[in-house]
Amino acid sequence: MFEDKKQLCLVVPCYNEESILENSIGALLALLEELRRRDLAAEGSCLLLVDDGSSDRTWQIIQDHAGRFPGRVRGISFAANRGHQAALLAGLSEAVRFADVTVSLDADLQDDINVIPEFMREYINGNDIVYGVRGDRSSDSFFKRFTAESFYRLLRFMGVKTVFNHADFRLMSARAVKELLNYSEVNLYLRGLVPLIGFRQSIVMYTRQAADRPTHYPLRKMLMLAWEGITSFSIRPIRAITVLGLLMFVVCIGLLGYIMYSKFLGATVPGWTSLAMVSLLLGGFQLVAIGIIGEYIAKIYLEVKRRPRFCIREKTGFDVK
Repeated sequence: MFEDKKQLCLVVPCYNEESILENSIGALLALLEELRRRDLAAEGSCLLLVDDGSSDRTWQIIQDHAGRFPGRVRGISFAANRGHQAALLAGLSEAVRFADVTVSLDADLQDDINVIPEFMREYINGNDIVYGVRGDRSSDSFFKRFTAESFYRLLRFMGVKTVFNHADFRLMSARAVKELLNYSEVNLYLRGLVPLIGFRQSIVMYTRQAADRPTHYPLRKMLMLAWEGITSFSIRPIRAITVLGLLMFVVCIGLLGYIMYSKFLGATVPGWTSLAMVSLLLGGFQLVAIGIIGEYIAKIYLEVKRRPRFCIREKTGFDVK
């Protein structure tokens, strides 16, 4: 039994979740009741739903449940869609004001909520951050499994500190969340930021359920997220440009020797092919290099403007003591 019970807040970003949200809220409220009954969470523990500018009835459903379950269901509505990471950060920044510990998870409940009691035990044992890590991907298609695992391997190769097969299903203590909020960058990639915080951390393995609806993270968004993580945490692409530039310099020196040799032999016409190939290769490399450098400059441009990461339009369920 956990004598000093802590107030828990489940933070759930939502975007166009009308079809599943009511069932998810019911399951999460039942989980909170179970945690309270097992003395793993305090009586004031609650569910915080963040509506990321949905175009369906998501916010109306949140408001309805906040009225039906005062103090147990709370909601935040964005003025416009700002993305999953911004919605998650907004929920954490609000939850840390009243909760001792938070657990973030997606609204579709593909992540196994039955391991959250184990999260709480890890927290009780002194861990400030507990990562939910997928033990297998048997529920994914081959393409989904291949692209997802390639995503994590690419991040590791680029030097981004990340937890393999971990998305945003994690527990964080209040002090860990407060430290996270000290990171003020606009280009958000929480999977890379959280491991940088430090404190004592642990992992809980789980099996993810198969999705019963189209994913909100198709290949295009996954590639964008990977690029966001790489360019926000790694300078290896810039260093790769330097290395490739040096290699191209060595190749050009070798071709220069070949051209001079051909000139002395009087066979200058064959050299045209080599020169054309080198020109095309260098031109392509320069365009790619300029593009990568441009990405970093664009991120600097976004950071120095210091625009707010999200704008909250409305809240519900916070006036209940």
